[in-house]
Amino acid sequence: MATLKFMCFLSINFCLNVMITGQAGRIIPPGAIVGAYYPSWSESSFPPSSIDTTFFTHIYYAFLVPNNVTFEFEIPKSTAGALLDFTTTLRHKNPPVKTLVSIAGGGADPRLFARMASGEKSRTTFINSAIEVARKFGFDGLDLDWEFPQNPKEMQDLGLLFEEWRVAIQNEAKYTKQPPLLLTAAVYFSVEFLWSNVYRKFPVESMKNSLDLINVMCYDYRGLWDTSVTGAHAALYDSNSNISTSYGLESWVRAGMPRHMIVMGLPLYGRTWKLKDPNVSGIRAPAVSVGPGNGVLTFSQVEKFNKENNATVVYDVETVSTYSYSGLSWIGYDDTLSTSAKIRFAKAHGLRGYFFWALSFDNEWKISRQAVKAWAIGK
Repeated sequence: MATLKFMCFLSINFCLNVMITGQAGRIIPPGAIVGAYYPSWSESSFPPSSIDTTFFTHIYYAFLVPNNVTFEFEIPKSTAGALLDFTTTLRHKNPPVKTLVSIAGGGADPRLFARMASGEKSRTTFINSAIEVARKFGFDGLDLDWEFPQNPKEMQDLGLLFEEWRVAIQNEAKYTKQPPLLLTAAVYFSVEFLWSNVYRKFPVESMKNSLDLINVMCYDYRGLWDTSVTGAHAALYDSNSNISTSYGLESWVRAGMPRHMIVMGLPLYGRTWKLKDPNVSGIRAPAVSVGPGNGVLTFSQVEKFNKENNATVVYDVETVSTYSYSGLSWIGYDDTLSTSAKIRFAKAHGLRGYFFWALSFDNEWKISRQAVKAWAIGK
């Protein structure tokens, strides 16, 4: 009887492994989205060949920016080589992943995109050039990371841009007899927000009818723009405000964005502060300035800091985040525990998946590996 039970146990686990593993060791269930942005400036230290594609389904090349006058993409030879290496390498990985080129980014001038989106002719020029780049260099799709439209008019123009982009993609696919390009967007954590006393809200109706996915940037809630107190910069919950991942994601759902189109963003980096008093070290502890790394450390750097400085590491249940401190140095970040909890939250709420900013910030795939387990089997 004991032998029979052991054989049944092996059989169940074998079937479970087959069900969640898929090809070449990938344990991401079919239909789920696991994305990551690949910073182009990390290529010399972290080439595309270094990427372990068993942990991802979609990888975004970040970033390209069009000409600020013509709104067309001008690709120099060095960038062209990098783009071809990126798509060719990842297409031939086992397993392969979908590749998308991400346009704009946090460092791009938002006024450029406001001007582009304000007119039908400039939108058409931009769209056609973006599609041409994607096809020329072998990408599966395009992503727009416009941070952020500044007023209701720019939000309206963004909606028109997405609608016309979708039509152009469909027409191009029909003409070339190729699968249509994917179209995604990286967006603010909340569907609506008030900055500089200007209310703005994303054009949800246009987005849900035109996009394949939205990548919700659930991070940077706290940082170097407020050095007076420490903070969980990617808090799942915040009892003191609406600046939290749970609130932001629910705002998108309430506004009408289908859950199966929402991908939750996760940071592979921490925000740092210098404490005012080393004996007061929790979240919202008084601080006087930014901490190590001039306010930002990658997860790999955080782990190195913790080890070298014998830092105290604390998991904060209230915000579902992690922080560490040593002396006056304080770091708020996500580790495997808090990341897994957030991923289980996303799955329980019917979201499509998750993505990371940024791919090269992990420490030997430590978080990436645990993340896929959390999504696949809840651990």
